[in-house]
Amino acid sequence: MLTYDSTGFRLDGRPLRILSGAMHYFRTRPEQWPARLAALRAMGLNTVETYVPWNLHEPSPGRFERLDELGAFLDEAHRQGLWTIVRPGPYICAEWDNGGLPGWLTAKVGRRARTSDPEYLAAVDAFFDVLLPQVVDRQWGRPGGTVLMVQVENEYGSFGSDRVYLDHLARGLRERGVTVPLFTSDGPEDHMLGGGTVPGVLATVNFGSDPEAAFETLRRHRPQDPPFCMEFWNGWFDHWAKPHHTRDTADAADSLRRILAAGGSVNLYMAHGGTNFGTTAGANHEDAPFNSTDWTHSPYQPTTTSYDYDAALDERGLPSAKFDAFRQVIADFAAENPSLVHYLDDRVAELPAAAPVLGGRDVALTEIAELPFGDAVASPVPPLFEELGLEQGLVRYTTTVPAISDAQPLTVEGLRDRAALKVAGKHAASLERGVAAESVTATGGDQVTLLVESLGRVNYGPLVGETKGITGVRHERQYLHGWHAQPLALDPLPPTTAYAAGDPGPELLARGTLHLDATGDTFLAVPDGDHGYLWVNGFLLGRYDRRGPQVTLYCPQPLLHEGANTLTLLELGQASPSRIELHEAPNLG
Repeated sequence: MLTYDSTGFRLDGRPLRILSGAMHYFRTRPEQWPARLAALRAMGLNTVETYVPWNLHEPSPGRFERLDELGAFLDEAHRQGLWTIVRPGPYICAEWDNGGLPGWLTAKVGRRARTSDPEYLAAVDAFFDVLLPQVVDRQWGRPGGTVLMVQVENEYGSFGSDRVYLDHLARGLRERGVTVPLFTSDGPEDHMLGGGTVPGVLATVNFGSDPEAAFETLRRHRPQDPPFCMEFWNGWFDHWAKPHHTRDTADAADSLRRILAAGGSVNLYMAHGGTNFGTTAGANHEDAPFNSTDWTHSPYQPTTTSYDYDAALDERGLPSAKFDAFRQVIADFAAENPSLVHYLDDRVAELPAAAPVLGGRDVALTEIAELPFGDAVASPVPPLFEELGLEQGLVRYTTTVPAISDAQPLTVEGLRDRAALKVAGKHAASLERGVAAESVTATGGDQVTLLVESLGRVNYGPLVGETKGITGVRHERQYLHGWHAQPLALDPLPPTTAYAAGDPGPELLARGTLHLDATGDTFLAVPDGDHGYLWVNGFLLGRYDRRGPQVTLYCPQPLLHEGANTLTLLELGQASPSRIELHEAPNLG
């Protein structure tokens, strides 16, 4: 049993300093978990932490998918000699779409999400009923168990103050069989700790620097709790069209050393970042969460496909300079405090061999196909994605301007997040959320078509739970009605058999073949592309965008096989990329 007091943690009566690293099972291919976890153990960590994204596991009400992945990950951690920390939400932030909350749910409950609203809580309870047995069965003290701690919500003090909600979650975890310590995590601010903590539940703090001040704030609120940095931000994430983030290795290592010297346990966020495969990347608002006072009007910033995070293990799982620096800090601490640093087993941890890398080459895109939209849904107003049962992807909206109208400007309202506008069958404008567009006019009888693409839902702040699509189109001041909407999910690759030889272009699926004698990791780039999506053998790697900073998309070895591999691209800008490049190394900007 894990116990604690103000002096620290004890596991089965033995003093323990928890040395954890964050690695999300859903951002790394399952085939790669053993090597990634072994590398964390080789760095000197004794614990691995993961979130659980609700929207990944319940993509529509009552339909559960990939639930066994959490349990499989916890089992693999045990095989690699690591204890585990589980953070099941229901909200996780994590730069993940909608902070992990299902879009179908937040579209219904709106601002009642993350509160004690009965409809919201009923959905949370139903999900936890299905999810938590995997955690309960793998708690420390049970055969093969590794779970030391379970989190209640996530950084709730940065969002709200509903004590009834937090109490309900904590009580629900206990009633479902969680017996290990529960904890909360919040920023080291008085109002955040005041709003996010639960009486009788361990409080932890999240920060990137100045550990002494952060722990002092925590101590004022919880003198009986041991200092624990649940998120030590040793790197950072990237947004499209913004610079690539890195953090100085020596500075990060010094902060880690000071956390340990201050008596703190720690969870490196991230130890291995991984990849926002598919359409899972979230979004933020400029200057949020720290400097903005009005997030609802600050620029929208979608997160990149890569979640490398400038972490100790890079996106491919290779040790970075931080790996060596952190391993030395941990080794020095262990040498000075041998009674505090111990592990699930006594194995000598070794860094696993790296996967092979494919050589550079080009793959020509030689076949094309139309997007396979289904039947149209008729509506007087353009329906939202959520009203069409679509979490992410594309919707093609079509209507006709009343015949007696003369030429008047068109205004698209509530665009989330990109759209190609056609008038009378011709491209008229590329629209982007929050960016002013040149005036486009339409005349009576013109058909108006908008191909709308959703990017990541906001994952932090008051706009978590916003809907996708458009809310209306005006012809001068008059709203256009009589819409037809055709939704299309992009993950996995939409099925179509209509490929034929032809030249790639906007809004077309284009594919080529990569022939391999042997597999390996690779990094794919679309040098002539504007913005779009890239699939490997039907698996959606994610989005590419000429604005950067990310240039290459990581393609893990398990997605490839010997022989013919199919690469498929969807360009949604106005470019016509004809090839895909394979690179031996990443280019993240």
